[in-house]
Formats: sequence, structure tokens, C-alpha cells
Amino acid sequence: MINTNNVNDLIGADVYGIGDDKIGTVGQVYVDSDTQAPTWVTVKTGLFGGSETFAPLDDATFDEGIVRVAYEKSMVKDAPRIDDDGALSEEEESSLYRYYGNEKRPDVTDPGVYDQDADANTDATTGYDTSGPTTDTAMTRSEERLQVGTETVETGRARLRKHIVTENVTTTVPVSHEEVTLQREPITDSNRGDATAGPELSEEEHEIVLSGERVITSKETVPVERVALGTETITEQQQVNAEVSREEIELVDPDTDPNSASTR
Repeated sequence: MINTNNVNDLIGADVYGIGDDKIGTVGQVYVDSDTQAPTWVTVKTGLFGGSETFAPLDDATFDEGIVRVAYEKSMVKDAPRIDDDGALSEEEESSLYRYYGNEKRPDVTDPGVYDQDADANTDATTGYDTSGPTTDTAMTRSEERLQVGTETVETGRARLRKHIVTENVTTTVPVSHEEVTLQREPITDSNRGDATAGPELSEEEHEIVLSGERVITSKETVPVERVALGTETITEQQQVNAEVSREEIELVDPDTDPNSASTR
């Protein structure tokens, strides 16, 4: 909820529209001149925030430093151009409300720019007859409640990449070869014919072909495994420290408080 308690925080906040589209940042806050309730903001849009348009705070929310208005980004950017000169006239505000599809609210007086310095010197506490307009016989005590949530953001990226690595492979392969051996056999009746078939004395040469195995290599490419990227969610406990404010109400005894007016 946007009220007088968080007007200071609105200035410079990011402004988002319907569809979570960022429109720009808050330039100025216009408040009702009687109640000091925020009614309009100017939104800096365009390159380097060089352009400003008005957006109503009706149905707007303010959470975690972000103002969310109930209008499309294009609608806010195309709003009527009105000088942000510190105050909106009744005619200017009515034209803006007509553009956004509303009539001027009867309970809102002509708004002006929120003055932080002036607000710091104003006691906004409403009491019973003594410190402000008459309300009733009770005070409302309020306190801040810490709202904690989570959002998913990108924390890093991982990628798969493969490259070629060359290594030496050593293996042992059995290889065979032929070697010459001399075979001698005595002359017997069975081989005597072969032994005496030639001349008695002669010079001769005999030749045989020797063979042996030679190592050859070849390579083939085969798939060995599939590798893919995956994710797993790890949940851990994280402490959040934040300051919250609360109002306290105390009884002021006129008989003991020197600042209280005497009733006698």
C-alpha cells in the first residue's frame, strides 16, 4: 500500500506496468495538498530518462523498492504531456484522469509536488483535541511486519565442451617369421635313387623363400558414452536481518510530566 509513510522511498524507485514491463523510474511524487497522500508520480522514460509522464497511484503497489501501476507500459509513456512545475491544476488532473479512464476523485484536492524538507518539519500525528484534528478517544498503534520471499535469478552458466586429446597406447602383438634350418638324413634304400640322380660331383645352389609377419595398425572411431548437463536444487538456510519499526503508546500523567499542561 502506498501512503504517507513511504513517500520518501518512492523517489527514484523503478516503475513497472502490467505484464511486469519496466516503464522507467520515479522522478517526482505529487501529494494531496490537504492529506499529503500520494496521488501521482512522474515517470522518467526514454533514453537516459530524458522524458517524464504522469502516472496515477490508484491501485498501485510499492514493494521491495518497485512501484507497480495498473496500466500498460505504452499507456503510461503516451500519457498527455504536462509540465512537472510543482503543482497540477484541476483541469490538468482531470485531463489525466480522463486519459486513464477515471474521473477526478472528489476527495482529492489539487495535488502538488511532495516536499521532503517540509514534511520533515510537520507533525503528522493525529490525536484527540491536543495534537491535531479531533478524531476519537483512541489511538491506532501500527508496526512494520517483515515480508520475506524469494525470487529466481541467474547465478551463473555452465556449458559442455569437448576437445581432442592424443595419447600413446602400447600393446604387445605376437608376430611369426621363418628361419632356415638344416635337415640332414642318411642315405637309405628309400632315398638312394634321389641321391644318385644327378652327376657324381657338381656345384649347385638351392634357394627357398622365407616369410614373416609384419605388424600393421588401423584406427576406428566408436561412441563410448553420452554426457549431458543437468541441474539439481540444493536448499540451504539463509538468515535475513532487517530493521522494522513500530509505534509505542505510553500514558502521560499530567501530574508528573512537566511538559503537560496543568488541568488545575
